[in-house]
Amino acid sequence: MSVLSVLLLLGSFACTEEQQGPPVKPKVGFVVANKQLNYSKEMGLGFIAGVNTVGGVGFQVDGPNIVDGPRQVALFRDMLKATPDGLSVFTLSPDLLAEPMAEAVAGGVPIIAVDSQPLATADVDLFIGNDSYELGRLLAREVIGKLPADASGKIVLGTSGPGVPVLDHRAKGIRDEFTERLPGVSVLGPFDTKQEVEANQDAWSTLVKVNSSALAFIGTGDADGWNLAEIRRNTGATWLAAAFDIDSKALAAVKAGDLLLVSPEHYVKGAVAGRLQADHAKTGKVLPAGWLYVPGIVVDQSNVDAIQARQATVATRAEAFATQIDHVLNDPSYLRPLAEVR
Repeated sequence: MSVLSVLLLLGSFACTEEQQGPPVKPKVGFVVANKQLNYSKEMGLGFIAGVNTVGGVGFQVDGPNIVDGPRQVALFRDMLKATPDGLSVFTLSPDLLAEPMAEAVAGGVPIIAVDSQPLATADVDLFIGNDSYELGRLLAREVIGKLPADASGKIVLGTSGPGVPVLDHRAKGIRDEFTERLPGVSVLGPFDTKQEVEANQDAWSTLVKVNSSALAFIGTGDADGWNLAEIRRNTGATWLAAAFDIDSKALAAVKAGDLLLVSPEHYVKGAVAGRLQADHAKTGKVLPAGWLYVPGIVVDQSNVDAIQARQATVATRAEAFATQIDHVLNDPSYLRPLAEVR
């Protein structure tokens, strides 16, 4: 499949499916939590690239237009029929997906959890994701580095998905780093800042108004970042804004000095899942069991130009991430026990 065709397929991130003719190939799938937001698009691009690296395997990527757990469950069940040779899952509703995932595993379908750790009852043996607690600490260190050593005041923490483990771990890491490094600072929250873009902006606008003296506002998600940056820019504020992910608007905000950012490197997670699923479907190669750890990185004004260049096209992503993907797949130090996921 050409670079142009992949870009066209993912422009609107509608149900993305390779068109295939005879002979029949094995087929794998990826169900994402929300096909409109950047983190899902990045994982989807990575998954497709991973499958295509193996070759000879079909794919389908789909998800709800908004975060909708029941709708994702329905899509999961549909895709079990459409992609019977393996299915990867990124969900923000792990409680709703646990039972259908367990049923699929019991039925012999290889299931991989991506980015958001599965519940134990899902019976999934492989998780591909970050150390989200450490990513939270990493982002907090970036904020702390911009504050006086004796800073006092308050930090406002928001999360776009309360109760979602990956976001809760980030929030805890942020809080713990501030408690240890800046004991004179109080961390308020995490407050619910909502998943959907407009609701997220409204939530942050309210939090900023009622906490106008705060030193910083920090979010656990992607919309948090560029919405906070926009509020900061439009109001001429001097407080710090910080969040996760590498949406193009967030990268522009970093370049303008309005945002501190950590990238969870979602593309890598998707690519690793795609490679593993396709290899298993094509050759029967056994999937690893445990937590395949994917590191995140700080994005700041020293490297934002390079990151923007990396993110420019499907081809630039594939070239830039190739070595990292191989490390995650082949270096035993990246495979950790599932019990250590945080």
